[in-house]
Amino acid sequence: MNTQHSPLIPQQIIEDVCEWAIMHGIAFRNADNSARHCPFSIAPMAMEREVYRHLLNVTPLLTKLIHAVSEDHDFLQASLSSMANADPFFGSLMALHQQAHGTTSNRLNPARQPLLLMRTDFMDDRYHGAKVIEFNGIAAGMGPFGQRAAQLHNYVQQQWPNTYQQWVEEGSATPADNHGMEQLALAITTAARAIKAEFSGDEYTEQKPTFLMVVQKDEDNVYDQHLLEVELQKHGIRTVRRTFAQLSTQLSSGNNQRLLLENIGAIDVVYLRAGYQHSDYCAPELDESVCCQALSQTRLRIEQHRVAVNATFSQQLATSKSMQMLLTMMPAKEYARWGLNLDEAQLIKSVLAEMKPVSTKTIEWFKTEAKQDEWVLKNQGEGGGHCIFGAAINDKLNTLLPQEYDAWALMQRLYPHERETPTVAVRDSQQTLVKDLVSEIGLFTAYFNGEPVTEFEGYAGYLIRSKPASENEGGIHSGKGILDSLTLVD
Repeated sequence: MNTQHSPLIPQQIIEDVCEWAIMHGIAFRNADNSARHCPFSIAPMAMEREVYRHLLNVTPLLTKLIHAVSEDHDFLQASLSSMANADPFFGSLMALHQQAHGTTSNRLNPARQPLLLMRTDFMDDRYHGAKVIEFNGIAAGMGPFGQRAAQLHNYVQQQWPNTYQQWVEEGSATPADNHGMEQLALAITTAARAIKAEFSGDEYTEQKPTFLMVVQKDEDNVYDQHLLEVELQKHGIRTVRRTFAQLSTQLSSGNNQRLLLENIGAIDVVYLRAGYQHSDYCAPELDESVCCQALSQTRLRIEQHRVAVNATFSQQLATSKSMQMLLTMMPAKEYARWGLNLDEAQLIKSVLAEMKPVSTKTIEWFKTEAKQDEWVLKNQGEGGGHCIFGAAINDKLNTLLPQEYDAWALMQRLYPHERETPTVAVRDSQQTLVKDLVSEIGLFTAYFNGEPVTEFEGYAGYLIRSKPASENEGGIHSGKGILDSLTLVD
């Protein structure tokens, strides 16, 4: 730890970089509408170029697979029914999915068009190589922050080269390109224009293609969202933001299943930054005993219109932990069901970490045979705070009822490489020396109707989040994580 008496980096430099961060939107909004910078590392991590290339090759294939699974509606219903019975939130999602795709005509000709904006999170395990932690198919944000973190490190390198060289993990490494903002905006723009073109000649022809972001009330992560909106506006896209509660009274239907928003007009793309937890569907101010039902039906209503959607119910189910487990346990040859050849399937298999369902048999195995530090227990929750480690796993397993088992899964615990040199973490303009930093890399991909829609075959930039190895929760929001960026070594 540093002290006030002998700062590792002159405080003037720290303040300068923090001001740069806030000025460029690398910030969270405080309750009083002021801003605080996101925590960040002062210099980037290093990864072997071959490992990075491997991830760039496999991640679009994962997206191709997840898209195909997400549009296989009968498979989703059949394979996830036990999980849905064990997890009330996913039970409600499955019911909504059944409403949306329960009839043959709905399955064959769904109104909504799937825009899969996905972030696949990896850790580069020191023994097993890079493995998937989880798929993020809904509210898969912070692509703009990923790009901005790379730009922040470039700023440090240009303005404070001695500081950069002192703290960068590998001085001879070259920064990895990151165009996350531009590529996600390109994908959304492509989808928006495609939908709008279907309605050429209607009363909204003169209107700009319009993008609706569904957000949480009193959201603090607004700057990452606004950075994406600004990039979309450069493409001539109009952007609007609404909560589910607002949409419950503001949506209507136009001709040919056109989705209309009060005082705005036609909507072409809906991007959900909310909807991954029960609280997103609760609006006490509506004074409705069934407010959750009303707001979830609003989401269903969106999918019953001709609009590009991320995330669809299907995508959210297909990126669940239970589906990750099923795909991990499935023989590679069975991926042929979704159009992947054996080479593609085996490449995907190379990055899937072992997973086991929770059952009476696996609980007994875990207690008597397993090396308990080699596993993590996960439920279906999104974001931080949903993982249990070490001795605490036994405690949790002892409290689970059999009907709750299918909401949980055991997964091989990953132990990534620790950064070879200490670095400085900056949080609230204060610097801290971290000697055991480990990193998680999230790769963004974008597919529209099953086809890649970026300039890099579906790849759309990266997000690096680093944390001390001693900390279990690495989220920027909900843990001890810090924004980071990537350099490559040969």
